Amino acid sequence: MIFKVYYQNNFSEVPVREFTESLFIEAESEAEVRLKLASRQYNIEFITPISGPYLEYEQQKEDYKVENV
Repeated sequence: MIFKVYYQNNFSEVPVREFTESLFIEAESEAEVRLKLASRQYNIEFITPISGPYLEYEQQKEDYKVENV
């Protein structure tokens, strides 16, 4: 399953919506996503599974890339 992760790069600062970034990662569950990204020290705001038309929409964007962790 593909998950979209919304995060801030700096774990020690308060999240600011304008600095939110996102990435795509393949995993079996949200817990597995968190384990895979633990070493990156991201301030994870939200993780959502994506599939169907929404996944197809994201795949059409030029910046779509599934992270290998």
